[in-house]
Amino acid sequence: MNKKESFVIEGLAGKKTFKGKVSVNGAKNSALKAMAASILFDGQVMLENVPNTSDIQTMDEILTNLGAKVQWTTYPDSKKILTIDSSGIKKTDIDPELGRTMRASVVLTGPMLARFGKATFPAPGGCVIGARPIDLFIEGYKKMGATVVLENNLYTIQTSKGLGSTNIAFNRVSVGGTETLMMAAVLSNGTTILENCAMEPEIVNVAEWLNSCGAKINGVGTPVITIEGTNGKLLSPKESYVAIPDRIEAGSYIILGALCAEELLIENCRPDHLDTVLNMLRESGVNISIQEGKGLNKTICVSNPATNSAKTFKAFNVQTHEYPGFPTDLQSPMSVFLTQTSDESKVTETIFEGRFKYVDDLTRMGANVTVMNPMEILIKGPTLLNSLPDAEELSAFDIRAGFAIVMAALVGKGKFVVNNVHLIDRGYENLEERLQDIGAYIKRV
Repeated sequence: MNKKESFVIEGLAGKKTFKGKVSVNGAKNSALKAMAASILFDGQVMLENVPNTSDIQTMDEILTNLGAKVQWTTYPDSKKILTIDSSGIKKTDIDPELGRTMRASVVLTGPMLARFGKATFPAPGGCVIGARPIDLFIEGYKKMGATVVLENNLYTIQTSKGLGSTNIAFNRVSVGGTETLMMAAVLSNGTTILENCAMEPEIVNVAEWLNSCGAKINGVGTPVITIEGTNGKLLSPKESYVAIPDRIEAGSYIILGALCAEELLIENCRPDHLDTVLNMLRESGVNISIQEGKGLNKTICVSNPATNSAKTFKAFNVQTHEYPGFPTDLQSPMSVFLTQTSDESKVTETIFEGRFKYVDDLTRMGANVTVMNPMEILIKGPTLLNSLPDAEELSAFDIRAGFAIVMAALVGKGKFVVNNVHLIDRGYENLEERLQDIGAYIKRV
């Protein structure tokens, strides 16, 4: 990971010229949890459709550091398989430096506590998008019978008799809390009931795989999940895990296509995971159609025919919400879209209070955006986004805001430099190459 790399971008000045197709990768936020879940297994597991993002590479390093064997294999048909064998894990302390670079490292504590009865980990890091407390994890582990000690900024969680049965009602919906405590309960002694759970498709994806290998998880995808523990018996790797398409990556390219493409095909995606996003864009006037694909996976076509390529889309309000609501991870790309719509829009962030850091860069480019408070902005459009004076650069503040700023530069007029692209690499594999393939002028320097 090179933290000094930047993107140099030539904007389209509002023209819609991109043309081609983009194939959506597997969901990073699902594959990371499947990698963590490999610790629950007796033997080697095989993971398919795993994206090669820097977050995945970090999880690979963490597991390897613990003693697991992690290997990538590319087959003649270009199919990549990630195999993980956790039988060699001998220690239970997550490397502090690696753990702090990625918040998803905390999900390892559930499987580690379940299998080994102990886990030591640092306060997790990742994107700077506001407070992301882990109190739900800590209180959940205590209810399951574990003790928790915080010393020198390291948490040590352990249990001498295995995790026991309990009822846990989350005081707020938490994706990380839901999936981590769900995995911790898989090997527990007794039955665990989780209430007010997150319902994201990525959680369902991992739970269905665990069930196919011997876990007993019921109600996943609903607010109440019941896990009947195996009393310490490890799972058997009967089936490969296959990551679902990344709905956030798909949504990012759909929004990009609406602003920059003559015609863009987004292949290998799940439109049913993006209903809220698609409905908003369609009501705004974006031309979107669904084409058949393989199984549940479809192709989404976003087009701007020559007859209406110059039309202005209608503004609308956005409020983020847990699934199936509008995803917080698409709030920043959609805000860039709204700078190009007519009239006024309000964007309300309900999940993370630090997700508007990118707004300063948009206003420097000429966008009319007013920060009303840490959780709400007003956008008036349309406005032409312009390049900055010499030597001034744009920045990626987190994975999704980084994509949003890249998209703003592509929409804008002139030449732009976006730094901190290592943050974008955490969630988008080979972004510049994929954008080049559809007609963008973007290069990494």
